[in-house]
Amino acid sequence: MKLAMLAALAAAAVTLLVPATSSASPYARFGVQDDAYLSAGPTLQSRLDTLDRLGAHLVRYTVNWRQVAPKKPRRAVNPGDPAYNWSLVDPVLTGLRARRIDVLVTLVGAPAWANGGRGPNGLPTSKYSLSAFALAVAKRYPWIRMWEIWNEPNLRKFLSPNSPKLYVQRLLNPTYAVLHGLRPGNRVAGGATSPRPTPSGLSPVAFMRGMHQARARLDAYSHHPYPVTRGERPSGFAHGACRYCKGVLTLANLPVLLREVKQDFGAKRIWLTEYGYQTDSFGVSKKVQAQYLAEAALRAKSARYVDVLIHFVVRDEPQLSGWQSGLVTRSGVLKPSFNSFMLPITQAGRRGLRTTIWGRVRPGSGRRPYRL
Repeated sequence: MKLAMLAALAAAAVTLLVPATSSASPYARFGVQDDAYLSAGPTLQSRLDTLDRLGAHLVRYTVNWRQVAPKKPRRAVNPGDPAYNWSLVDPVLTGLRARRIDVLVTLVGAPAWANGGRGPNGLPTSKYSLSAFALAVAKRYPWIRMWEIWNEPNLRKFLSPNSPKLYVQRLLNPTYAVLHGLRPGNRVAGGATSPRPTPSGLSPVAFMRGMHQARARLDAYSHHPYPVTRGERPSGFAHGACRYCKGVLTLANLPVLLREVKQDFGAKRIWLTEYGYQTDSFGVSKKVQAQYLAEAALRAKSARYVDVLIHFVVRDEPQLSGWQSGLVTRSGVLKPSFNSFMLPITQAGRRGLRTTIWGRVRPGSGRRPYRL
């Protein structure tokens, strides 16, 4: 009897591993980001092995302009300029390429020489400086096709001033132009907005509206749909609309994000480039994190125009005050979410006594068993 039940469950799961409906994105891709975890060093190869085990075929990776170019290059578009230091970037990007893992490169961090001596969040004074650096990156790593311009520019913490008009004029549009001019196959995402306003930051809706007014050029709108309320599920708010969510865009109200993007930019693709649930005292349990990770995968897969969902991070940050949304604890113990990323399975619907489940296998290299 038990074997028959397991066989029926497996059959139901496999039956549902089919392409999405015509309304959903047929190209949805799932990946991870953890720059610290993938830092160059003796552990890099073993950690690339872990990504392969996870079946992560896409990695979002930050190329820090300030770190690579601490001094002003004489010829900024030349990746061989002696001012550039690629020593931390080269091992990671070449290592990912060797494992056939695609990379979404995010360009961030203005050098002091480019923004009048300010911090990395200071807006560059010239509209040509970031685009010249982007061209150098694209020439050095010609296999990269996915690009994202900056990180959460709607918050002053990451871009000051956090003006959508200046973001478009000095960062997004010039970089879009040079990347497409170099290779028409490049795809450039703009926005990379945080899910909610802060005392010093704009809401993603307000920032998006400002980008539209500034005539932003982009192939995809990127966003970070983190939860903003305790216990918020990716499948939707427990009691319908969120009364705290004016101007807020999370995975729970994903249809609102789709509507806002279409209103401002038309039928553009949508990349969800940071997402995760923390398992600290302010987050959820490890078991619930695994459940929500699977629900988030189904939510993204079923949504029209959504092509990317990136989980942040692979391993919990070492300090307790750091980000604790990893698939692995800071001591190296696998959380249930590790297996949930490899083989997400969740309830897709229920009608009477009939329950429909959805699942997706993320194979790495070679043959491997999966257990339902």
